[in-house]
Amino acid sequence: MPTAPGTDRSPLLRPRIFAHVPSVTAGMSTRHGGVSGPPYDTLNLGRHVGDTASCVEENRRRFCASLQTDPAWLATAGQVHGSTVRVIDAPRHEPFCDGLVTTTPGLLLAIAVADCAPVLLADPGHDVVGACHAGWRGTTRRVAAKTVTAMTDCGADPAQIRAYVGPCLSREAFEVGPEVASEFDDAVVSRPEDADRPHVDLKAALRRQLETGGVPSDAIEVSPRCTLRDTNDFFSYRAADGPTGRMLGAVVLRH
Repeated sequence: MPTAPGTDRSPLLRPRIFAHVPSVTAGMSTRHGGVSGPPYDTLNLGRHVGDTASCVEENRRRFCASLQTDPAWLATAGQVHGSTVRVIDAPRHEPFCDGLVTTTPGLLLAIAVADCAPVLLADPGHDVVGACHAGWRGTTRRVAAKTVTAMTDCGADPAQIRAYVGPCLSREAFEVGPEVASEFDDAVVSRPEDADRPHVDLKAALRRQLETGGVPSDAIEVSPRCTLRDTNDFFSYRAADGPTGRMLGAVVLRH
């Protein structure tokens, strides 16, 4: 298992793109600061991976507290690696979708990941926030662009949206088969001489998708962190090759 030296023992990463936006709070969990035992150690936030339920609930309570949000106001997506985006106005687990959008203050939109990318978005001027889960399938189905469209339908202006692409598989770590590579634009596919198969730059693909959707380039923050290469700080489905935890990327609109 890759074990790159940990660089952030904090249970929460704060996107800089939202740092000076009082009406929006956003964060991405790491694997630190929870109560779960191996292989979910320690801040597993996924209910569906085999961890003890009471540990997951305590971990979620801690995560929500770090974002100054009541766990009762948590909204999660029942992710299916698709591109369906739903607009919601109350806390719940929304099945069969990979994106959530809201105009409801206090509602914490959360996306579960362990190699796929969490994309967090906000138009603070028009009080609209969104979040989506983008693995390779969701990215090729334009889930990030569809989240921007759903936000626009709720009154957002793409030119005013800020976006954060969280830790996920890096280009160096994301080796795929030729059938997957063919689904992506050549601009985000590379074929390293020392690799047997193509590599996809998922982060670059998402950035391009957001820009095409009207989000300004300088309003997009892309995390440099790689989940597969830094398993000290992040859960990685590929690295674990078995049961592992899930992180949450989340965003909330303040009152």
